Amino acid sequence: MNKKVVYLHGFASSSLSDKAVQTKAFFQQHYPHTDFSALDLPYEPAAALALIQQHIGQQRDVALIGSSLGGFLATCVAEQIHCRACLINPAVAPHTVLNQHLGRYYHPVLQQHYDVTTAHMAALEQLMPVTLQQPQNYLVLLQSGDEVLDYRLALDYYQGAEIKLSEGGDHSYVGYAAQLTTIANFCQLA
Repeated sequence: MNKKVVYLHGFASSSLSDKAVQTKAFFQQHYPHTDFSALDLPYEPAAALALIQQHIGQQRDVALIGSSLGGFLATCVAEQIHCRACLINPAVAPHTVLNQHLGRYYHPVLQQHYDVTTAHMAALEQLMPVTLQQPQNYLVLLQSGDEVLDYRLALDYYQGAEIKLSEGGDHSYVGYAAQLTTIANFCQLA
């Protein structure tokens, strides 16, 4: 069975985000034997995790790539199944940031409205692993110019992981495409 690589988008994003599309094209071109997918996640945390777990199934030859809130969800799953995860400007304690974004949103791919509520914030807080069991399973790509998340929280939380911090940039991770070979190598696809 081929390795499964799953891309998890961030809050108010989708499988059609720039990073998701770039990642899919890269894997199709350079690792066509890999079972690559970019999921469209529901915005209720437990439902998002359930979808990821259902998609992975019993397969354990898995690597996750998660951006922002997708990095948080990738961490939750990686801690459960002990797989590798590449995180791009991951959200740490996302309930503390997203509580400023309560309200109604529209998912362009799923074509449905969704509400972000205080109950979702409580669920995110409950899901957050207190400490990482195997920090060596993580590659964390950070940019100090992230205007949404404080990169220093990730530096602290992911201690023991392979961390690549670049100065400047922003939350979208400027120059992401140049990191795809590093991501693939970390996923152990060769």
